Amino acid sequence: MNKADIAVKKYIDKLILPSQPLSPLWNTENVLFKKKPKWNYIDSCMMTALLSLYDLTGDEKLAQFVCKFTDAYTSPDGDIPTIDFSDYNLDNLNGGRNLLRLFRMTGNDRYRLTAENMRRSQIAKQPRLNCGNFWHKAIYPFQIWLDGTYMSMPFMAEYACRYSEGELIADITSQLKNIRNIMHDKTTGLYFHGYDETKSMIWADKETGLSPNFWLRSIGWLSAALADICGIVPAEEELYRLCADMLDELLVSLVSYTDENGLLRQLPAVSGEKGNYTESSGNLLFSYSALKASRLGISGNIVRKAGEKAFTSVTDLSLRFDNELPVLSNICLMAGLGGVPPRNGSIQYYLGEKVVSNDAKGIAPYILAYTELCSS
Repeated sequence: MNKADIAVKKYIDKLILPSQPLSPLWNTENVLFKKKPKWNYIDSCMMTALLSLYDLTGDEKLAQFVCKFTDAYTSPDGDIPTIDFSDYNLDNLNGGRNLLRLFRMTGNDRYRLTAENMRRSQIAKQPRLNCGNFWHKAIYPFQIWLDGTYMSMPFMAEYACRYSEGELIADITSQLKNIRNIMHDKTTGLYFHGYDETKSMIWADKETGLSPNFWLRSIGWLSAALADICGIVPAEEELYRLCADMLDELLVSLVSYTDENGLLRQLPAVSGEKGNYTESSGNLLFSYSALKASRLGISGNIVRKAGEKAFTSVTDLSLRFDNELPVLSNICLMAGLGGVPPRNGSIQYYLGEKVVSNDAKGIAPYILAYTELCSS
C-alpha cells in the first residue's frame, strides 16, 4: 500500500467511522464555533465521498454509515428538522444527490421523500436574479457565488434525470451559460468568486458587479460541479456539451497556473503574493475534476497528468501521520463575500482567513480524487 492508500484507510477507520452523526470529527467549523448539529454541506460532501469510495471498494460499512448519518438528520416523512427552507441557502441542497443515491440503494422512501421535499420546498421557490440565476442565499440577495454550482446543480441534474424533468435541465443550462458569460475572465481563463447584480456590495466592482479576485476553492467547486454533471446527464444533451466545454477550458487554464510541484495557490492569479499558499482543498477539487474529465474523455493527457501530480504533491507535502491518524493541512476553513470588512474579497482577506487541518472540505475532496485515481 502506498501513502495515499494508507491515508484513506486510516481516515475511514480512525476518523470517519468512529464519528457520531451529531458530532462528526471532521467538521471543524462546528467544533471551533460550537455550532449545534444541523444538516450542512460540509457533512454532505463527506457522505458523497464515502459513497464514491463505496462504489470503488464495495465496503458495506461505508454504505451503512452514510445511511446512519443521514437518518440522524432526516425524518421518515421527508422532513429535515434542522434546516429552514425559507433561508434559500443553496448549500443545503448539496446532500440531495446522496438522498437519491441512498433511495436507489435501499428502496427506503425516507430518502426519496426528503429529496422530493427539497425539490418542492426550495428549488421550486428559490429567489432569482433578474438574469434568471438563483440567489446564493436569502441573506445574499441578487448574488451568484461559484460555490452554489456544486451545492445545487449536480442534485438538480440527478433529480431531473430520475423524474424526467426537462425544465430542470434547461434551468441548469441557462444558469451555467450566465455564469460563463458574466463571471468568466477571458484574460486569465479563470472565474471570479462572486457577482452582485445590484453592484452595491462592498466587494462588487461598480461597473461589472464582479468580486475582485479568483479564489481557488470556489473555482474548484465549479469544476467539480461541471465534472459531476457530465457524469450524470446523457452526452447528447446540450447541458453535457456546455459543461464539457466549460470544464476542459477551465482545467487547461488552471494547469497554466500550477507551480513546479503541480499545485495552485489560494489565489492562483497572483501566485507571487506574499503568504499566498498552496491550499489543499482547492487543489484536490482541481485534481478530482481533472481526473474525472480525463476518465470521461472530456480532457486529454496533459490535464490528467496535472490531476495526478496535484494529488501526489498534496499527499507528499501536506499530508502527515500523527499516531497513525492522517493529518491533511493547508485547508482554508472558510471564505465568503460579506457586506462589511473584512469579507471584502481583497487579496488580504483571502490570505488572512483561518487555515486548519483535517476539515472535511479537504478530506472529502481527497477521497474523491483518490477514487478517481483508482478508477482509471
